Amino acid sequence: MALETWLIKVKKTISNTAKISIPKNSKASKHVKSTVGVLSFEIAGLMSKLLHLWNSLSDKNVIRLRDESVSLEGVRKIVSNDESFLLGLACAEIAENVRLVAKYISRISKRCQDSGLQCFDRWFDEFANSGHDTHSWVLSSKEMEAKNKKMDRYVTITATLYKEMEELSTVENNLRKCLKEYESSSCSSSSIKEQKIIDLQQKLFWQRQEVKYLKERSLWNRSFDMVVSMAVRSIFTILARIKLIFGIGPSLLPRSLSASATVHPTENPNGFMSGPLKNPSEEENKDSRFGFFESNTKLLKPPASTLGAAALALHYANLIIIIEKMIKSPQLVGVDARDDLYSMLPNSIRSSLRGRLKGVGFSAGDPILAGEWRTALGRILGWLSPLAHNMIKWQSERSFEQQNLLPKTNVLLLQTLFFANKDKTEAAITELLVGLNYIWRFEREMTAKALFECSNFNVQS
Repeated sequence: MALETWLIKVKKTISNTAKISIPKNSKASKHVKSTVGVLSFEIAGLMSKLLHLWNSLSDKNVIRLRDESVSLEGVRKIVSNDESFLLGLACAEIAENVRLVAKYISRISKRCQDSGLQCFDRWFDEFANSGHDTHSWVLSSKEMEAKNKKMDRYVTITATLYKEMEELSTVENNLRKCLKEYESSSCSSSSIKEQKIIDLQQKLFWQRQEVKYLKERSLWNRSFDMVVSMAVRSIFTILARIKLIFGIGPSLLPRSLSASATVHPTENPNGFMSGPLKNPSEEENKDSRFGFFESNTKLLKPPASTLGAAALALHYANLIIIIEKMIKSPQLVGVDARDDLYSMLPNSIRSSLRGRLKGVGFSAGDPILAGEWRTALGRILGWLSPLAHNMIKWQSERSFEQQNLLPKTNVLLLQTLFFANKDKTEAAITELLVGLNYIWRFEREMTAKALFECSNFNVQS
């Protein structure tokens, strides 16, 4: 009887959810309803994206965009040589990322009790299109820095809570399993299993205490009004920062933030320390009638002449990377691998390749020509390969499996093959294939010659 009572107590310990019963009409009930609870993990992901967006707009990253990304040789060769156009693409993609984050904020803002926050989407669109900040949600640099530190702390604690809740679930399952084994076990081993159950029961108690503590400190027990307010102020400041960097409309940031926000040292009538990356063009002013986000979405649509429009950007990126590996080690490329590569080629490249190889002799024994081809292929890969690798990075960071994780890089579409001219890219790939064909045959001839000489030497010996 005592044993049965003990087992019942242990089972109650497992099933106890530690929830506090609260009358439905009480003030406490309303407070519980306004807390984010299990949505804290999604909101932590949202805050991580806001932090990443803000960091991507740091002076260091903006300078890198201007001096490195836009100036990549591959970008200039097959994407565009127009710096204003390239900066427009960068602005459009960053703005699109902001729009997607704002869409999620709008969804959770409907759960807020504050009427201003509930209408976030309306105020955000107004701010994006006109620069009018009705609620003064744009923060100064010091305020934004403090807000970011607070969000980062919440993200870290909420991530820890997630791990500890998983551990709690594991302990509970282990305890249930032990109880089943105990109930069906023989008396000889019951004392050992009783001790194991007691240990697990103790571990369960402390694990629940840890989870309870983390819930109090993390986003779990924070109200929707509180977390949405943080997100709203952050995204308003991020959008203002984007407009300042890319010279869209008047300065929307407080003076304290404007002073360190941009990267071109200049004397200007506003009294700020620096100016925007580019000045708004007449075409941009015309497009403004469509709205800030609508104009940027239009800009991200790839022209008909690009790989993005032909849905070939990712395929060509993989093709270029395979060719790159083969060029580095042509002696390791078998006939089957060569045939597999050929099967990956679209008809346009196959046709171009046949034209280039027509009339080429079967012999490829000239070491000087082989050296010249290696040099030429190295030059082409020097500017084409970075765009191919960037395409893979950009795509993998936005795949379904990774969409809730933080991007590990600041790769933009303009640094990939997405906006690359299709004809120019295919011409470069064809040149790589012609060169690969020669050095591949050269390596095979040299290997065959070495084997032949070796066999003759053995016969003579």
